[in-house]
Amino acid sequence: MKRIVLAALTVVLCVGLTSPPSQAQTVVSGRGGGAYYQIIVPDNWNGELVIWNHGFSLKPIEPHPDLGPLVELQVAEGYAVAASSYRQIGWAVFKTKNDLQNLYNKFVKRFGHPNQVFVYGASLGGIVTAAAIEKAHIGNVVGAFPFCGAVAGSRNWDGALDFRLLYDNFCADVPGAYIPGGAEGLPEDSDLTLEDTYGAVDTCFGLISPPGRTQEQQERLDGFLAISQIPESFILDDIGFFGTFGMSDLVHSKTKLNGKLGTGNASVDYGDPLVNATIERVEPNPGAANRFEKNYTPTGFVGDVKIVSMHTDKDGIVLVENQHEYAEVVPAANLTTAIVVEGRPRS
Repeated sequence: MKRIVLAALTVVLCVGLTSPPSQAQTVVSGRGGGAYYQIIVPDNWNGELVIWNHGFSLKPIEPHPDLGPLVELQVAEGYAVAASSYRQIGWAVFKTKNDLQNLYNKFVKRFGHPNQVFVYGASLGGIVTAAAIEKAHIGNVVGAFPFCGAVAGSRNWDGALDFRLLYDNFCADVPGAYIPGGAEGLPEDSDLTLEDTYGAVDTCFGLISPPGRTQEQQERLDGFLAISQIPESFILDDIGFFGTFGMSDLVHSKTKLNGKLGTGNASVDYGDPLVNATIERVEPNPGAANRFEKNYTPTGFVGDVKIVSMHTDKDGIVLVENQHEYAEVVPAANLTTAIVVEGRPRS
């Protein structure tokens, strides 16, 4: 049986990053295969390598990718640490196998083969980690630690689509609340900014200044929350950042779905007869859906790798249900799931 560990604590791992450590070390950085990389090897290297996978970002890739929230501790204990920027922004899993293989090859060329490799990552980095275990050739991987990870894979975008179309259903006719694009995210030719989308969502729900929320805003908000079941503090990012800008990059990028939908909601029951009758219904393109599933939905073929997968229970972006989906495919002997119980949701 897969073990569920309940912990009444708040962790900084899902949000915190640290600077590279300062003790004696060799630092190597550069670019290869379209992605930047950074490697730190301490003078007392123990022969083992940790690969860090960062989370979801729509910012242009930059040199010197961060090395993760545990880098100071890892280097102090003798581990080498390496990370890739990934060559793609957003849902970067279409190419992260190649990015991590390039990173590993750079490491081996300079320092030789590590005895063991440990892989970990947060949010998007969780599914990058899961995909790397199953697909990438990065040496003797023995352990992995995805946390707050999108380990259900591409299915996470089913939720992003639902949230965006639910928003449109409740808010598209509200003056000042309309966001163009619908299921495909923002149109390619739009000049709307993220702040504009936040303003539109606030106009509909009154999120930014709750004391001034009108009765109509409260009613729309209550209806949206009753169906979406996400914490209120995550709505702005779920609709604006992920459901609009993130979805737009996923759908319109020529290196991802190239203008086609990879997910749909044609058969979804939203638990409300009026919403079921009025919400926009969309079908995925079969070819795009197949490509999307392959980039990436875990198969559970993890070999001998031991995995600890941790999540906070009130994550409103990468939902804790990801852990159930991952546990359905990964053998029980390989997986320990830890759920951190939060006192309140954090956005």
